[in-house]
Amino acid sequence: MDLGIQGKTAIVCAASRGLGRGCAEALAAEGVSLIINGRDAQTLAATAAHIRETYGVEVTEVAADIGTEEGRAAVLAASENVDILVNNNGGPPPGMWSDWGRDEWLNAVEQNMITPIMMINAVLPGMMERGWGRIVNITSQSVKSPIAVLGLSNGARAGLTGFVAGTSRQVAGSGVTINNLLPGIHDTDRATALDAGVAKAQNIAADEARSQREATLPAKRYGTAAEFGATCAFMCSAHAGYMIGQNVLLDGGSFNATM
Repeated sequence: MDLGIQGKTAIVCAASRGLGRGCAEALAAEGVSLIINGRDAQTLAATAAHIRETYGVEVTEVAADIGTEEGRAAVLAASENVDILVNNNGGPPPGMWSDWGRDEWLNAVEQNMITPIMMINAVLPGMMERGWGRIVNITSQSVKSPIAVLGLSNGARAGLTGFVAGTSRQVAGSGVTINNLLPGIHDTDRATALDAGVAKAQNIAADEARSQREATLPAKRYGTAAEFGATCAFMCSAHAGYMIGQNVLLDGGSFNATM
């Protein structure tokens, strides 16, 4: 299927690896020019080179922390006309409610709620003026089904979800869609870190921790960055103009609900 976005320009945040990279590669495969960022300049440069060589699209790399005002400004300065924005950032650490004080909560909200909102606010006027835009926020399955040890993520991402629910309906008439893509467990560095935590707590091998988690999933496996990226690319496509303010789960069936 031709997604109808060849020649568009996209910002993909935190795209040097993991789910962000999966989204960047899927968009590049459709002929979309990219602005990507990451904190590790070396890893980012390697990702950018791979995408250029593989897909033949223009890739602008910005080594920056998207969770800072300076980082956001640097990424946004790379292009005046952004057609697609994929918001992404690392999630806060796991723990118990008693582990988190004011500073931890402020940081979680800054990284996973305020940062994507500021990026949305920056690109919306141009998208609305041109009459077309796609914004996808990578959030988490915990928005639908809270994960006890990820309380910081549960709270911050739920706040972003509330903002998107209202804002998406305010701008839909201008040809701009805003939706959320909710990953379950995928084969990324984040999953490896979470499995390591379980392994340490249970005094088992990391492979065993992963196998235990996979056994709880109806799909019996972790998701891949490539299939996650393909879903994101469709949500950014010309065919998704009637998808407004939705929360799309990609979790291998782990959220158990009829609707």
